[in-house]
Amino acid sequence: MDIIDTSRKTSDGLEIDLSVSPRSSRSGIEGIDEWRKRLIIRVKAPPLDGRANKEVEDVMKEVTGFKSVVTAGHTSRQKTVTVYGDADIICEKIRKSL
Repeated sequence: MDIIDTSRKTSDGLEIDLSVSPRSSRSGIEGIDEWRKRLIIRVKAPPLDGRANKEVEDVMKEVTGFKSVVTAGHTSRQKTVTVYGDADIICEKIRKSL
């Protein structure tokens, strides 16, 4: 399975479906959940007061180099993140981090 299976190109960049694991021992991209077709992200922050969402945005920005915003699933482990920029470059950078 590839990152393109978990995402959609938009006019602004790339929307990526995520499965988030808060309160992990480390932060970063873990892999792809083939069953749910979601990118797995682990974050150290707890799911309180938007801290996990902020860390998800920071992890995605660190990996891709582009601005990232949680656009859906603010109170759920299943989220959608929009990464603003060239979708092909974003996909390639995420592939390299897997």
